[in-house]
Amino acid sequence: MDAFLVSTGIVALAEIGDKTQLLAFLLAARFRRPLPIVAGIFVATIANHAFAAAVGALVSRLLGPDVMRWVLGIAFLGMAAWIMVPDEMDEDEAPLARFGVFLTTVLAFFVAEMGDKTQVATVALAARYTSAVAVVAGTTLGMMLANVPAVYFGDRIAGRVPLKLVHGLAALIFAVLGIATLFGAGRSLGF
Repeated sequence: MDAFLVSTGIVALAEIGDKTQLLAFLLAARFRRPLPIVAGIFVATIANHAFAAAVGALVSRLLGPDVMRWVLGIAFLGMAAWIMVPDEMDEDEAPLARFGVFLTTVLAFFVAEMGDKTQVATVALAARYTSAVAVVAGTTLGMMLANVPAVYFGDRIAGRVPLKLVHGLAALIFAVLGIATLFGAGRSLGF
């Protein structure tokens, strides 16, 4: 039970203000369909955190903190650029995205979690506790506790906030995080 409770608490706190929580806001504003987004977050989190519990410890041993810092910094900058790429579809076509709302959410969240602090926390927790199932269940619950309100809040303001403004702010935040990470702002966190 300790593994589950500690994992839930650590990840719920780590996720507040994290890039995947920002992604939840963006998906909610873009698609305005909270149930498939929440389901996609759930599936992506289970898959990603199970992967992290299974092989993350090995990967973290192979990559030193300096390499991890560069990978994360470049990933943040890449996400900032990607957010600013104009959409090919109209706003009314949002629910008809190429892969659909659910699959788009699963893919976006799975990739966004790669190398993220909550994935790193899952690796560390899985190494600390012997029950990977309890760790994955706890980290998944923590992600849901932080992101489900973001999806529903984002859905409520989607009609009132211009999508270009949301994209611009998100890109700015990702760019600042990328630059800060590249300059070593995360050293105390191990990257």
